[in-house]
Amino acid sequence: MSAHNVLVTLGTGAVDRPELDYYATDPKATRLLLELEQFSHNVLEPCCGGGHMAEVLKEHGYSVTASDIANRGYGEVKDFFSIDRWDGDIVTNPPYKNVLAYTEHALDIIPEGNKLALFIRLQFLESKSRGKFFETNPPKKVYVSRSKIVCAKNGDFANVNYGAMAFAWFIWEKGFKGDPVVKWFN
Repeated sequence: MSAHNVLVTLGTGAVDRPELDYYATDPKATRLLLELEQFSHNVLEPCCGGGHMAEVLKEHGYSVTASDIANRGYGEVKDFFSIDRWDGDIVTNPPYKNVLAYTEHALDIIPEGNKLALFIRLQFLESKSRGKFFETNPPKKVYVSRSKIVCAKNGDFANVNYGAMAFAWFIWEKGFKGDPVVKWFN
């Protein structure tokens, strides 16, 4: 198997990545999250893309502020890093190439006790640099998906690559110190 085919099979996205790393999250992922966790009434979705997560959150009664760095036809065009305070919880799927920076910034701008929920690759648990981050900022819970939940390149769910990539919901509660609980869903 060629290197290209291995990367595509693994779903690493190293080949032919979309502009600004836009991969829309299947709404099913957010529905399943809301069976597991509750959030404060005010939720920020700063990587809203086409609104796939934001719409599910709204359907469940949350007041959602949706934005994205690019105009994808939904939400306000705004750079997440320009937000210096958020009085609520954050639920999103950030661009994986910047996921650590997004996580650090999100935890900086929410109040003590509030939540950050990220739908990201399970692979985020790996690496020495993130390991140092986890020592001081452990997630409270990690919900690992038993079945494939896809993220669609450029929001195109009609042509999804069902690679070997595993996803999880990582839940931080600002100020939590302890060992994360790992659970499975889906």
